[in-house]
Amino acid sequence: MNVFKSLIIFLGLIVFHQEDVQSQSKNDETKHTIENYQNKLWYNEPATKWVEALPIGNGRLGAMVYGAVENEKIQLNEESVWAGPPIPEDRVGSHVYVEEARKLIFAGKYAEAQKLVQDSVMSKRISPRSNQTLGNLNLKFDLKGEVLNYNRQLDIDKAIAKTTFTSNGVNYTRTFFATAIDDVIAVLLTADKPNSISLDVSLDRPADYILNAKGKNKIQIWGQASHDGKHLGVKYEAQLLAIPKGGDMVSEDGNIKITKANSVVLLIASATDYNKKNPFKPLKHNLSKICSNTLKEASKKSIKNMMFDHISDYQELFRRVTIDLGTSPLKEKPTNERLEAVKQGSDDTGLMALYFQYGRYLLISSSREGSLPANLQGIWNHHMKAPWNSDYHTNINMQMNYWPAEVTNLSECHKPFFDFIETLIPSGQKTAKNVYNRKGFVVHHTTDVWHWTSPIGKPQYGMWPLGGAWCTQHFMEHYRFTGDTTFLKERAYPIMKESAEFLLDWLTIDPRSGKLVSGPSTSPENKFVSPEGENISSNLDMGNAMDQEIIWDNFTNILEAAKALKIEDAFTDKVTKALENLSMPKIGSDGRLMEWSQEFGEVNKGHRHLSHLYGLHPGRQFNQIDTPYYIDAINRSIEYRLSNGGGHTGWSRAWIINFYARLGAPQKAYENVKALLAKSTSTNLFDFHPPFQIDGNFGGTAGIAEMLIQSHINDKNGNPIIHLLPALPLEWATGSVTGLRSRGGFELDFEWKNNQLIAATILSKKGGVCKVLVGDKFIDINLPANGKQTLTNF
Repeated sequence: MNVFKSLIIFLGLIVFHQEDVQSQSKNDETKHTIENYQNKLWYNEPATKWVEALPIGNGRLGAMVYGAVENEKIQLNEESVWAGPPIPEDRVGSHVYVEEARKLIFAGKYAEAQKLVQDSVMSKRISPRSNQTLGNLNLKFDLKGEVLNYNRQLDIDKAIAKTTFTSNGVNYTRTFFATAIDDVIAVLLTADKPNSISLDVSLDRPADYILNAKGKNKIQIWGQASHDGKHLGVKYEAQLLAIPKGGDMVSEDGNIKITKANSVVLLIASATDYNKKNPFKPLKHNLSKICSNTLKEASKKSIKNMMFDHISDYQELFRRVTIDLGTSPLKEKPTNERLEAVKQGSDDTGLMALYFQYGRYLLISSSREGSLPANLQGIWNHHMKAPWNSDYHTNINMQMNYWPAEVTNLSECHKPFFDFIETLIPSGQKTAKNVYNRKGFVVHHTTDVWHWTSPIGKPQYGMWPLGGAWCTQHFMEHYRFTGDTTFLKERAYPIMKESAEFLLDWLTIDPRSGKLVSGPSTSPENKFVSPEGENISSNLDMGNAMDQEIIWDNFTNILEAAKALKIEDAFTDKVTKALENLSMPKIGSDGRLMEWSQEFGEVNKGHRHLSHLYGLHPGRQFNQIDTPYYIDAINRSIEYRLSNGGGHTGWSRAWIINFYARLGAPQKAYENVKALLAKSTSTNLFDFHPPFQIDGNFGGTAGIAEMLIQSHINDKNGNPIIHLLPALPLEWATGSVTGLRSRGGFELDFEWKNNQLIAATILSKKGGVCKVLVGDKFIDINLPANGKQTLTNF
């Protein structure tokens, strides 16, 4: 009886599955009709380059879909496929030379100090040692007839890519998604006439792989990441399972050949031996068994149910926020034509709203709980030797990836960042001791999945021990936005304290001022003309503005957290005294904020980094309420950089949007949003440096949010001031948003018309007090947990 029941259930699943895909085929649009413009990227031709393909991802697995008709390629990624050791190592005992370099700098001998640091402190940069592509899924179709009604799209409301076209009277639909629920990449091929799908399916990789057929419906690919047999790294495996309905299927030489099927489902699973907690002790699990089990479980579902679960899981995050920046006359144009129109000078507020939501889509797709954090390329990298190894640059790029996480209601997506930074503590403690003979933990300008923290390469970028301190700011920001006191106590305060222990030891008295300064260090990644001669340049100084601002940020965060946790001890006393004697950035004779401790000449007047403005954003040291005397100097600094060609990389332009939003300069912020699209955005809306770097996407999304809501300033009682529409440009005259978050644990929906706020609803997640600032009017709010208040009279 049990066997009979099982057979009935099995047959029922087959029928149900076939009905699903046939229903899907019947309901698919055969000719593209425009709907939901705001959350779709769409095109009338296939991608011909990687930066035209459309990204999907589930946090761990990613893919780029080209949308080709006859020879489709889906480029695949798994987050931890990384080439390996040797990695940079600390130069033990370098503190002796650091102290000597300090004396030289104080004596004005900058060139000599830089040479000493280069020769005696910096570790060797070992490259390439890169994140790598997992490989390619190749689909070679047997098609007859002219292709008509072609369309490809990425629906970021559902996280589904789709290609549709007509050939020989048959309407074809190809659907692609990466599900976090079932942990696979899924491909669904359908047609509206039976026996119309014939194709060859294969997997390959540029190097370091073995291919094998496993039965007639499965392909395996496996190997170990390396660079030409060197830098042996992570072992990986991927498996593809083909599930056709109707037709025939055979396996030949590691390929699968399917003929005259009604529909086809392809599922891809992958696993590696990477150990997040200790990468030098690879996991011992059976990669083949993990992939097989994942595919076995996923294939138990109908594709309809798998897609439903995927959409439900994704939309729980994505649909928390909506945005409307006004109607665009270009809304019915394909995305590439809209982008080209912006390049030619047109305004497209709808494309800006799409870009904002696309940034949220990319963060959800590349950073989910339990995954590694988004790297320089998020999770999408087609290289074996990626630019900058696709690593984690902690002198802005990694942090910028997570600027939108809290304010755009994606706190969960922030967690991989916290997990990763905490894994750097043991290495950072060793580097602090080995290199500097200091306590606490330190991270320099870059790291990767092997958790090294040494200063590497050239002083211009590598001699900068403030990366870890900057990263700890994100822990405090997560607490401010969520009010999670458990997180503050168990995770934020301990890591901020670890960083502060190093900073307290690292600071030294500047004999010229008697104040505490950091150094020797660079102002990432700039250089100045040494007073030793016009033809001599240097990167290293004592008391660079960015160093001092990050340290101010760390110390004030420590004291704020300690107050919330009711901690008052010898350590907090030490931080308080150091903060009181900390050297502050200076304003130069030309009225600009000085980047270095002295008024040096600049080698690159339009440098892409605006490091000395950290205290404006993402810091909170400088603002129009508490430090108005710095605001003019910051404005002058930005204008000077831009007038000399600054903002020429995507992420730099995105940072400038955030600066101008904080400065309350809506039209300048808007001009830079437009410039980001016009000058640094590819056809698929990926940001480019160039080449592709995802940080500009995330920084741009954060910048648009910053134009609509700010909450970084507190009132005299320490409660957040929530400023609505602080930098609303004329072009966004009418619009609305829902679900944006503020510090203090508040969630806000608001709308405006004719550039004036007309309604706002405030929800308090934890209960709390705040002030809402509209124009120049303050409104006091006091709400219980889950309490809500609507404001309409301004």
